Amino acid sequence: MFKLLRPLLFRLDPETAHGLTIRALEALPARKHPALDPLLETRFAGLAFPSPVGLAAGFDKNAEVWRQMLGFGFGFVEVGTLTPLPQQGNPKPRIFRLAEDAAVINRLGFNNGGLQAALPRLAPNKRLGINVGANKDSADRIADYALGVRTVAPHAAWITLNISSPNTPGLRGLQGDALPELLAAAAEARGAHDTPLFLKVAPDLDDTQVGAICDAALASKLAGLIISNTTLARPATLRSVHASETGGLSGAPLRDPATAILRQFSRRIEGRLPLIGAGGISSAEDAYARIRAGASAVQLYTAMLYEGPGLPTRIAKGLSTLLRRDGFRSVAEAVGTESD
Repeated sequence: MFKLLRPLLFRLDPETAHGLTIRALEALPARKHPALDPLLETRFAGLAFPSPVGLAAGFDKNAEVWRQMLGFGFGFVEVGTLTPLPQQGNPKPRIFRLAEDAAVINRLGFNNGGLQAALPRLAPNKRLGINVGANKDSADRIADYALGVRTVAPHAAWITLNISSPNTPGLRGLQGDALPELLAAAAEARGAHDTPLFLKVAPDLDDTQVGAICDAALASKLAGLIISNTTLARPATLRSVHASETGGLSGAPLRDPATAILRQFSRRIEGRLPLIGAGGISSAEDAYARIRAGASAVQLYTAMLYEGPGLPTRIAKGLSTLLRRDGFRSVAEAVGTESD
């Protein structure tokens, strides 16, 4: 069905096509999660999922279709990014398909309806994570993150602090000296809830920045790191006419740099915190490589735009085959075994 619909969707501008997809999904009843190999059951940071293959934040910004997405075979789903106040985001056009490169460039800028609008659509679910951010014009971005955590903590299986979007000016600066203060404020904001906190970081980091983030993460109450967000880099191999558009690049060209930065974090963390690998994952082989490089789970989004909604189930089944081929009895056994 997707093969038939894709040419029609690709005739529309990407943001219109995405909006129509969300509306179509809303009309679908939530489906039962497809049966998966028990070998794929994944546990880390107090979380438990039937598969390590998750949906990254950005697809379901306003928490409208997360139940439906679980039914497409994702082991877990992350919604958002949600900000304290509604915001329109950056001027349109702001999403560009790089079809020749199986990639996307976006400069959305945390467009969403705000925390309060999303709350009625949330429900406690052990496979639902909520990604929070700061408003573009906020006078105190750390306070925005604390408010986001405080608001969603009763509703989320985990919370992700998104400080690595390249489309909100100055946001990535929170990955620097302000990071310990941010992490302390977020941890305190949970109140009586012990909701695990994750931090989503950029792929565009040098060794010093990686080390500083790892030190701050280990000294805090973080449950783990998500590596990585979209990149500002533009590989020379890009062929699309949209390659020079500003914004964050995702999809196939991000696969190798995202894997490389994951390896750097894995070497510094040394198993003391779980890592989630994201960026450029479009196959079971990609997911397996990320797990063996140190990820306890993976997230995808852009590849689904090109491969369709059956992708998470295909990746999960292929991953099961690869794990069994190499004699692993669980996903956890394979984590970080790349050099074994």
